[in-house]
Amino acid sequence: MRAVLDVVMLALNIYTWLLIASAVLSWLIAFNVVNTRNQFVATVWDSLYKITEPALRPIRERLPNLGGIDISPIILLLLIFFIQSIIVRYIYPAVF
Repeated sequence: MRAVLDVVMLALNIYTWLLIASAVLSWLIAFNVVNTRNQFVATVWDSLYKITEPALRPIRERLPNLGGIDISPIILLLLIFFIQSIIVRYIYPAVF
């Protein structure tokens, strides 16, 4: 059981970094630092979008319009950190 929890924690950590990378890349694209006409950038952006969008879309649908500011990645990161803390504090001690 502990191995399964370790895999879940690892997956949550990897997804956290993917969310951060997606947010940073979206800023770089918005400020024209990187160009999406570059095939590598377009491929990375498309991959990150396909990985993160299914989790971010329900959050975006429930948030009010904030005038172009997207805080859905922050809310998802807080939710991931909450799930990790529940696993560490309540589920790990119960597993022998």
